Amino acid sequence: MSTSKRKLSRRTSWVTAAALSGALLGSAGVAMAQSDGSTAPSTTTAPATDAKPTDRVAETPLTGDIAAKVTAAAQAAVPGGTIDRVETDSDGSPYEAHVTKSDGTKVTVKVDANFAVTSIDDH
Repeated sequence: MSTSKRKLSRRTSWVTAAALSGALLGSAGVAMAQSDGSTAPSTTTAPATDAKPTDRVAETPLTGDIAAKVTAAAQAAVPGGTIDRVETDSDGSPYEAHVTKSDGTKVTVKVDANFAVTSIDDH
């Protein structure tokens, strides 16, 4: 290969490398500019009637035997109601069940450690 062709070949390689680097850096810059670094919001949201104040301690969904006992206690206390969820309670009682009554109103059934209903609170 002649000297002029080698110089042209090297120059072409450098130009190609520079162009590719610029394209990659430009793409990264655009991607970073479009993202604020936060994660995408969840598409699953709770109904507004079940929203919890942010200053309360998180409540944990119940599972297994405890969930079954709390569900049974709530169903006995609110016949014909639909259990929306059962969870720990951050406000005095160990457990609670959120129930939609047959007329569409919502209540929270508080259940103690012996699975006895201690109150039924309207929303």
